[in-house]
Amino acid sequence: MVSNKSLAALFEPGSVAVIGASATPGKIGNIIVSNLLDAGYTGKIYPVNPDPGEILGLPVTQDVADLPEGLDLAVIAIPPAAVVEVMKDLAARKVKAVAIITAGFREVGREGYYLEEEIAKIARDNDIALLGPNCLGLIATDSDLNASFATGYPESGHIAFFSQSGALCVSILDWALGNNIGFSKFISLGNKAVLDESHMLDYLAEDGQTNVILGYIEGVSDGKRFMESASAMTMKKPVVMIKSGTTASGAKAASSHTGAIAGSDQAYDAAFRQTGVIRVHDVASLFNLATCFSTQPLPKGPNLAIITNSGGPGILAADATEKSGLNLSSLTARTSKALREFLPAYASLYNPIDIIGDASAERYARTLEVVAKDELVHAILVLLSPTASAQIKETAQAVIEIAEKLDKPVFACFMGDKVVGPGKRMLQDASIPVYSFPEPAIAGIEAMYEYHERRNRPAPAELCIRRDIEAARTVIADARERNALEIVEFQAQGLLNSYGLPVPKTELARTSQQAVEAAERIGYPVVLKIASPQISHKSDVGGVRVNLQDSSEVVAAFMDITSRAQRLRKDAFISGCLVQSMAASGSREVIVGFKRDDQFGPLIIFGLGGVYVEVLKDISARLAPLTLDDAKQMIREIKSFPVLRGVRGEQPVNFAALEEIILIMAQLALDFPEIDEAEFNPVLVNPDGAVVADVRVILAPQEKAAENGDA
Repeated sequence: MVSNKSLAALFEPGSVAVIGASATPGKIGNIIVSNLLDAGYTGKIYPVNPDPGEILGLPVTQDVADLPEGLDLAVIAIPPAAVVEVMKDLAARKVKAVAIITAGFREVGREGYYLEEEIAKIARDNDIALLGPNCLGLIATDSDLNASFATGYPESGHIAFFSQSGALCVSILDWALGNNIGFSKFISLGNKAVLDESHMLDYLAEDGQTNVILGYIEGVSDGKRFMESASAMTMKKPVVMIKSGTTASGAKAASSHTGAIAGSDQAYDAAFRQTGVIRVHDVASLFNLATCFSTQPLPKGPNLAIITNSGGPGILAADATEKSGLNLSSLTARTSKALREFLPAYASLYNPIDIIGDASAERYARTLEVVAKDELVHAILVLLSPTASAQIKETAQAVIEIAEKLDKPVFACFMGDKVVGPGKRMLQDASIPVYSFPEPAIAGIEAMYEYHERRNRPAPAELCIRRDIEAARTVIADARERNALEIVEFQAQGLLNSYGLPVPKTELARTSQQAVEAAERIGYPVVLKIASPQISHKSDVGGVRVNLQDSSEVVAAFMDITSRAQRLRKDAFISGCLVQSMAASGSREVIVGFKRDDQFGPLIIFGLGGVYVEVLKDISARLAPLTLDDAKQMIREIKSFPVLRGVRGEQPVNFAALEEIILIMAQLALDFPEIDEAEFNPVLVNPDGAVVADVRVILAPQEKAAENGDA
């Protein structure tokens, strides 16, 4: 664990040594020293180089051993083979933080991997906050620190940015300089030998200069720790991230880069959703939301008012609002009356409020003042089309002056580029988000409202799932004794019963006569299913018969199912058939399952069940442990939710019964790390309840199960 003292030394150093400093312009060691000086850094700078003399006017220290003890930060830019010895020397000098710019470690293969492991161990053993290796360095504008080899130095601001990709850092920094975007911290994580995204979140949560955190990641170093850090962080400040490697090609490219890419994209999506991290998929959206969160107060509700001088843009904004989680706000009678007193008779007093193409800056100002006082309005978007009579700069100034006095977010959309450019720059300089088109403005307001809602949501109540863990453990132990990695339905009944899961009345019949006797005890109609440890997908061998009404149908079904399975799966041992009670008519099929993700642990899924889940892929996902709200949202997120809610007069299914099954599946996954995946498919649900009609459990190999248990 890296101490807060060491992290503080990284971002607020009183002294910096540059190991590998150079007097040659253009070399990395020269650029780093130059960047420190150009940023106005006032602490002590120690260029370290074997050759005596000066570098950029600073006296050279010829050996690391000659550095003062207790130095805050050392920046290393020397060949990789020399880094280990330098790290040992720095540890001896009790250096608190190190940024290793040098590449040639884990990203290049086996030899580099072991070098990186060695320097990481030195850092951990000596409480050194190690950034990198293979990184660009870091910038902290509040400390006038530019300990990087980046070109350019950003304005001071309230946005913190960290990235695994140094090249992306360079590009984004250049873009930000061109768009007047300021930063509090700008961090290149590199290979993350010690410091990773979780450390950044923990530190930046307490950083008074930072209002919003941005991140680009290819993977996380520790999924569970990331979720803990992100959950705590998002209750204090918004976090917006891009996760790359979402496609097959992107994942392959990421795997050849420097990041840890374990963990499916679906698991990352669930992790972000559950921790409150806002996920975006492009850099433009990343900085759009950064601008919104760093400059405007959060909307306290979903109601948006749109003020426009032309109908078309107003309609576009209204359409975008309709597709979002926002509402077009109704206006109070008092607001409508006040607007009617000064707007032209042909202006629209509904929302969007169309103040007509000849609107002056004064008309915009009066409209904005009136609408801002309406208690039903939570956010305002001011649209301006550059008509011949539009007063661009004057309108921008009016918006700036009024917005300064409000505790509601005000966004602007000055449509176009050249003509409206001066007004847009004025708004941008005054920290008012301004756009060329309404859609990104709506997206920004929506993200801010969703964040406000999440932060003010009551903490979820803890759940207690009743179960007999010892009975369940016996089922798993029996499978281990058979050296089986799969527990199929007829073997898993004890597991289901130990968790109190609702199941159909079920009996195993080894002969057709036993099947008849079981059917009579259960009561017709019944279902027959093939029972074989080697056959998990019963429909593939025609191994299921439903709605059997009498003994003759049961006998015929038993003989057909067993003989067909024997013929199609000669490797399978046929134990007989399961005889089950028939589900109520009108039941709908869903799937509840989990897959243990390498990075984040159990990923719980829910979706339309039966054979269709593989075709439609209409599923939702969350990471265990789950709250009741998680279970509720999972059910309602799938596109086929209307089927469960009921169509054409159908009654809705019993959602409470479904939620309980989802929560039990999550608890099962947490209780038994040796289970790699499991599914209840189908779960048959109707208005009265739900039953688990089939189950399949996959055990992890012994060595992997031990790893899961240690996690």
